[in-house]
Amino acid sequence: MKIPVSVMILTKNEEKNLPACLNSVNWSDDIHVFDSWSDDSTAVIARDNGAEVRRRVLDNWSSHLNWGLRNLPFKYRWILYINADERVSEELVQAIETAVNNPGENKAFLIERCDYFMGRNIKHVQASRLYIRFFLRDHMRYERLVNPVSVVDGNIGLLKGHLLHYPFSKGVTHWIEKHNSYSMLEARQINEDKKKKINVSLVKALFSKDYHIRSMHRKALYYSLPFRPFLMFFLLYIVKGGFLDGRSGFHYAVLRTFYEYMIVLKTMDKAGD
Repeated sequence: MKIPVSVMILTKNEEKNLPACLNSVNWSDDIHVFDSWSDDSTAVIARDNGAEVRRRVLDNWSSHLNWGLRNLPFKYRWILYINADERVSEELVQAIETAVNNPGENKAFLIERCDYFMGRNIKHVQASRLYIRFFLRDHMRYERLVNPVSVVDGNIGLLKGHLLHYPFSKGVTHWIEKHNSYSMLEARQINEDKKKKINVSLVKALFSKDYHIRSMHRKALYYSLPFRPFLMFFLLYIVKGGFLDGRSGFHYAVLRTFYEYMIVLKTMDKAGD
């Protein structure tokens, strides 16, 4: 029996990842592959598996996601948003079905994501494990050019189960290339925020009950810190216990440090320094 949930999958040349991703959401009869004009067989695979395909150039993440939520012909009110390199665990499927039948006052739900690198779940070194990926369509929007912040109009719950994430499924080189583009958008976002002269509040970053406000102030506070790349390595590898993830944890912490360093350099470059 199908679960009355619409699924939105973002893709760009995902012929390698998409089959397993689609298989993990075969409990839905309304799957939409929102493709950024792939030039491989992504669209063919999607259609062969019964998914609807809609194409749009990805200008920035929040704009792209907001467009998809407003324009894709979803069959149901509840939306599960995932990327092609993610898989929905069986426990999470059960939790989604329970939430649809009894959401309480919640308009969206956090899902714990497990990242895998070098054959291992790097559960300690992840910068963040909770993401809002299941929500009522009319109660969700996104902000920021990249690594978007979820803005929910209503209460947010927490689902059991995990979203399995394989960010290195296409190799380390692809991860670096992707984060090179992410770093350009982050630098642009940081400089735009500086022009707005937003008053960053530590109190709101730590204690605000509004998920959106808390996330925005945390990001703004984080990007204002000096020596951010080194702080990132210290946070992930020492404070969060990334060393417990073995060599996978060390290599991932180094990659994230490199990503932060790219953002720092590009922020200065875009500012004209």
